[in-house]
Amino acid sequence: MMKREDIPNLISVLRIFLSVPVVWSMLELRFDIALLLFAVAGISDGLDGYLAKHFGWQSRLGGLLDPLADKVLLVSSYLTLAILGMIPMLLMLLVILRDLVIVTGALVYNFRIRELEVAPSLVSKVNTFTQILLVLVVVLDEGLIGLPDLAIQVLIGVVFITTIASGINYVWVWSRLAAHHGRKDY
Repeated sequence: MMKREDIPNLISVLRIFLSVPVVWSMLELRFDIALLLFAVAGISDGLDGYLAKHFGWQSRLGGLLDPLADKVLLVSSYLTLAILGMIPMLLMLLVILRDLVIVTGALVYNFRIRELEVAPSLVSKVNTFTQILLVLVVVLDEGLIGLPDLAIQVLIGVVFITTIASGINYVWVWSRLAAHHGRKDY
């Protein structure tokens, strides 16, 4: 039976499933619908976080589901926009590679070193923000408002840089933590 404490996790799961109509809308070139659904996903992300923190409904599962839902939405959006030729294929591959490195590193650290407490770094938060902003800008450009091509190209460059910086930051920090904790008996 579902309890009130499960509501944030349920919202995160629904956000994962919301990725399907977001992708479908983009593939159908219905960027107005994709933008609306992306906004709903963003609001749900804020809502589940608010509920979890405000009512003390935080859980380890929620700590995993929330970023997973964000990644599923972002990666599927990047894959779709790259397939449609709206962002560079190389950028999409870089975003996916970064996420694979982070997930692999987190799993290895969690199971070989010690339980991992997930806490995104500032550079990771900036990267996530720029990745989301790029999806929004491209969808806006295609669906509602024509934006200057230079602005989109600059944002693509910023996403390239922050994605690389964030990936390097995670590898650096977790490698140092692994070296430090690897010397202790846990």
